[in-house]
Amino acid sequence: MLFPAKESYVSDEGLRNLRLYKYSSIDKSPVSQYILKPYWEFCTTLFPMWLAPNLITLLGFFFVLANVAIALYYSPDLETAGPSWIYFSFAIGIWLYSTFDNVDGKQARRTGSSSPLGELFDHGVDSLNCSFGALVQAAGLGMGLGWHTVFLHSMTVIVFFFSTWENYHTGSLYLGYINGPTEGLIIACTLLILSGVYGPAMWWQDVSTALPVLANVTPAGWKLMDLFLAGMIAMMATTQVPISIYRVYAVCREKGQSVREAMSQIAPFGVYMAAIYAWLASPASFILGHHTVAFVMATGLVFGRIATAIILAHVTHMPYPTYWKLLTPMLIGATLATLPVIFQSGPIWSSTTEAIYLYLFLAYAVASYLHWAVSVIDRFCTHLGIQCLRIPYRPLMTRP
Repeated sequence: MLFPAKESYVSDEGLRNLRLYKYSSIDKSPVSQYILKPYWEFCTTLFPMWLAPNLITLLGFFFVLANVAIALYYSPDLETAGPSWIYFSFAIGIWLYSTFDNVDGKQARRTGSSSPLGELFDHGVDSLNCSFGALVQAAGLGMGLGWHTVFLHSMTVIVFFFSTWENYHTGSLYLGYINGPTEGLIIACTLLILSGVYGPAMWWQDVSTALPVLANVTPAGWKLMDLFLAGMIAMMATTQVPISIYRVYAVCREKGQSVREAMSQIAPFGVYMAAIYAWLASPASFILGHHTVAFVMATGLVFGRIATAIILAHVTHMPYPTYWKLLTPMLIGATLATLPVIFQSGPIWSSTTEAIYLYLFLAYAVASYLHWAVSVIDRFCTHLGIQCLRIPYRPLMTRP
């Protein structure tokens, strides 16, 4: 059997545990609280009461997918400048995605249709956006098919993983005073607008030329692109990952749980990241610069499965998941690419063979993700007596 039975994705015990589910989130961002929250509240009133929250989530993701299609049509190498309007489209698409992503929960409460499926669906789509949104941003800044795009994608999945891992242990989604979904998104949209005004080539200017004031504090030869990625790394390393680690450490100590066990759960994700870099960095690999988009999509879908497996365990109150099987295609590719380097031999496969394997991997990742999503949604809907993309019509009771 190519795919397992749907019961293996979520057990009957997990479904019974849905009665224990309670959504919790903390958002410390002043921008979110005092500027965006009133905007989201207003936008919620624009949606009809019959529109299901999960459908709002999905419609928001379609804006990103549409922009991916536009990017690949006008700039398949993620570097060639397209018409200026596409960069404004990228900014609008990401902004609308964020808007719909914040409205869906408010619509759920407004219509009385909140459910554990909503959190799973919402964060599952968010996990996919880490990769597809990164491709849009890469095209918008003219990053090309090299390491810049890979670094951008890596940072988005790293931040999302730690946030999801933290959510599993603390039971609450925590967004700090400065966070990716708020300030990070505003910065991303601003940069895309600048690309629309000045063209993406602006990001390849030397820092010393474009911002002379920073010439003495940045390495020689740095581009604005490098400065942007360095800023992302700094934000990730100061306001995101350490806070997640500390919060998990604190809650484990508070509950008397094993801190070592919790920290060891990071290891499989570390293997995921190592496989990406081992595969692409190998001199025997031909992917980087040629098939980077397909690689980001394939590994992004694997990450989507990893993140949603953790979210699923959270909402069903089940043990933290192991997902080594999901890493198998990546580990095979990384191994075949690095063995020639280790043994100082000729390449195991040609560029054509590697490309065929990559696209088969991508096809399997798509099919596997869709099978998982449909199966889990069906299990949730059947157990909870709900529909995923529709709020069932309930006729008003009339007096006799």
